[in-house]
Amino acid sequence: MKKYLFTSKAAIYLGVLIVLLILPLVIPAYQVTQVQIGLCMGILALGLNLLLRYTGVLSFGHGAYFAAGAYAVGLLEMYLPDYFSFELAILAALVVSALVSAIFGFVCVRHTRIFFSILTLALSMLLFAVLEKAYHFTGGSDGIRIPMPTFFGYEFEMRKFQFLIGPYYYIVVAVFSLATMVMLAIVDSPFGKALQATRDNEVRAEMIGIRVKRFRWYAFVISGTFTGLSGAMWSFSAGHITPEIASWVFSGEMVYMVLLGGFMVFEGPIVGAMLFTYLNLYAKAATEYWMLIMGATLVVLVLVLPGGVTGGLQSLAAKLRPKRVKVTSC
Repeated sequence: MKKYLFTSKAAIYLGVLIVLLILPLVIPAYQVTQVQIGLCMGILALGLNLLLRYTGVLSFGHGAYFAAGAYAVGLLEMYLPDYFSFELAILAALVVSALVSAIFGFVCVRHTRIFFSILTLALSMLLFAVLEKAYHFTGGSDGIRIPMPTFFGYEFEMRKFQFLIGPYYYIVVAVFSLATMVMLAIVDSPFGKALQATRDNEVRAEMIGIRVKRFRWYAFVISGTFTGLSGAMWSFSAGHITPEIASWVFSGEMVYMVLLGGFMVFEGPIVGAMLFTYLNLYAKAATEYWMLIMGATLVVLVLVLPGGVTGGLQSLAAKLRPKRVKVTSC
């Protein structure tokens, strides 16, 4: 049975990958950019869900690590333009976001529940203030422009929009696929099982030899690094970064994505990130009171689908599945 589920899930993943690869051929160019942004957000949603579902703690400050990755790209271009390339920018984003999440996580993991969440929020706003006020270093509220990068020395000679809906789209798909596979390996590994043990019962986890705070810190660093990778990939798509990506508002949107898709299903945060991208886009296009739509959607979600979209679909599939009839011998 387990082998069958693994095979069927692999087939679904392969099908989704094929759909993503052919999408630019069948949908309008602008929609390609939205799918691209949704995939970038899917990476950060996976990172955040490593804490929420598998570790049992909720961060309201993951915008800090998203900003760390994005600003690593921007500052590399600003101060070392001769070394500005995709591979070096991603490497810088991973290193910086891992370092920031390691420092912030060292403080946060000493606490749980509401204290953990408040600390993550406070540290995120601290970074937001630094990015906002250090104008001569970060560009302040004006932000930093992100140009087209080179790829291992190769420079694409085309307009930026054509680059985004062409070569860069497939690069995002490749990075997203790799990040998903890595996260799936992490949560299914003994380390992932240890995290779930600390989530379920800290005392029992400590009694069997798991160092709870240390494992929680490891999870925090991995989560922050995934989020930083997302910020780096998104920065090329956006073309411009500002300190707002480190604010509590954007961190709250990350939590919204995970809840919308369903945090109890591994693929749920990815679905939520994609749905949120389009919901946010069309709500803003429809009315100036778009925040009312977003808030109402969240209320309905919590009341009607507490397990998110994927959780609701799972429950529906379980109800529609024919029940086995147990035959007893006389």
